Amino acid sequence: MRAETGPAEKDHAPGRDPRRELGRLGETLAAAHLQRLGFEVLARNVRTRHGEIDMIAFDGHTLVFAEIKTRRAPMRQREIRPDQEPLHGLRASQRARLRRLAAAWLSERPAGLPFARAVRFDALGVVVDQSGALRRLQHVEQAW
Repeated sequence: MRAETGPAEKDHAPGRDPRRELGRLGETLAAAHLQRLGFEVLARNVRTRHGEIDMIAFDGHTLVFAEIKTRRAPMRQREIRPDQEPLHGLRASQRARLRRLAAAWLSERPAGLPFARAVRFDALGVVVDQSGALRRLQHVEQAW
């Protein structure tokens, strides 16, 4: 007889990383948001030896390097508490790191990269409920 696993046990199944899955969900929701705004997502999770750029997008004019933070809020909770605000945790060191990563990526200038008239650093905060449904998406253009 096989024991049934509850929702909490499924989230911690071997080989699954709940934090990584939450991050992927937030990035997918952020990508859909940027696409609705007319951006094409050029790259996600760009890894360099210095770190990772969450997303790079282009709208024909502006190249956006985006930092995406995702948090989960309980379904029954009506308001998002300040400690659940995804962008609240952005620190100056993260901002500086993203600028360094973007400069490194641009210096390598990947083949086929379109010419951008402007470069922007955006922050997107995504809050989902326990089922993964979007509760709120905050997009701060030119966050730094």
